[in-house]
Amino acid sequence: MKTYIKFIGKINNLMGSISAWLLIVMILLICFDVLAKWLAPKLGIQYSNTAVFEAQWYLFAFVFMLGTAFTLKSDRHVRVDVFYANFSENKKVWVNLIGTLLFLIPFCFVTIQTSLIYVRNSFIMHEGSADPDGLPYRFIIKGLIIFGFSLLLLQGIALIFESILKIRGKEA
Repeated sequence: MKTYIKFIGKINNLMGSISAWLLIVMILLICFDVLAKWLAPKLGIQYSNTAVFEAQWYLFAFVFMLGTAFTLKSDRHVRVDVFYANFSENKKVWVNLIGTLLFLIPFCFVTIQTSLIYVRNSFIMHEGSADPDGLPYRFIIKGLIIFGFSLLLLQGIALIFESILKIRGKEA
């Protein structure tokens, strides 16, 4: 179990780093787009770039889908802390275990399962933007759904293993 936890942790640390760098690229691209839209009329230039807008959307998809499992691994995910914050460590471990088993794992399976046909069709069509000025390769972005939720599922399993080890009194 410890080997699995370490291995998945390394993968999700890498994905978290990639996500962080892509976030910087996305922010720079947004700044460029805003600046260009502001500056273009002042220079008498017509600026409308669908590809830049879609690139922002693509980058956001990468950041979100690659960073989700890292966020869970780092225990930085959204949770209702009204009760959880005041729980003992033992109760927190049980909440993590039961919540992961009852909610996270089934949610990941359902999302992956329902996305398979959607993503498959997108790959078969070699789907791109519907806009003539848009970016191609939208099928890659849709493929991120399965990839991202698979990473989340694997991290959820690691969280289950960590919880079991802590319940047994062994350090994860």
